[in-house]
Amino acid sequence: MRIARFTTGDDPKFGLVDGAGEKIAEITGDPLYTKIELTGDTHEVADVRLLAPVIPRSKVIGIGKNYADHAKEMGGEAPAEPLMFLIPNTAVVGPGEPVIIPTDLTSEVHYEGELAVVIGRLCKDVEPQDVAKVVFGYTCANDVTARDLQRGDGQWARAKGLDTFCPIGPWIETDLDTRDLSLVTRRDGEVVQDGTTADMVHDVAKLVSHASKAFTLLPGDLILTGTPAGVGPVVAGQRVEVEIDGIGVLSNPFVDKD
Repeated sequence: MRIARFTTGDDPKFGLVDGAGEKIAEITGDPLYTKIELTGDTHEVADVRLLAPVIPRSKVIGIGKNYADHAKEMGGEAPAEPLMFLIPNTAVVGPGEPVIIPTDLTSEVHYEGELAVVIGRLCKDVEPQDVAKVVFGYTCANDVTARDLQRGDGQWARAKGLDTFCPIGPWIETDLDTRDLSLVTRRDGEVVQDGTTADMVHDVAKLVSHASKAFTLLPGDLILTGTPAGVGPVVAGQRVEVEIDGIGVLSNPFVDKD
């Protein structure tokens, strides 16, 4: 099931997206908290504005260096345990929304295409074999990073948590086998990352379990699962697309702050 959050010009709504990604059947309420019921209204995807499919009420948890080749290109090895960092929910934007580069703070912004896990219910100390019970679904993410701030600060909160630096979308896929999904990132149409989730050092079950041992996870929390090799710069005027098998394409333009 694909669940989108969208607007037709009024308050945000939720809907079920068909297999072709062309139509949305509107539903009542928020599917994270209420039973899904169809309203009977349908829309063409082309006629609505898709929004971030979820706005985390609590947190976004990023995972660093979870693909060995990416760890090597960053000058290190993949850690034995998942490397976690936090991103504020104010960084989250939806498909088509601009990523704003604050040129007064950074001059070296990179894209990072990733699979994102959406948590479906409050949980703590989840064992890997029970992770499927607490996951609501999956979406595409771009873990945008100010690489110069990352080096200078020595930790990653500012570099990865700037406003608009966490695009997600286009919708949530609730039924997905994440063991071997193609993950492709394009910059202005050129393929710059071409990976598979099969190359994750720590799989989804391990990541969710590990995060839940440290933090209580709440409905709508996001866990970004890391990026394959091929990260690189993006500047104002360019567009980055993240495409993941079974989900779809997240596309965002990049613009300067001023």
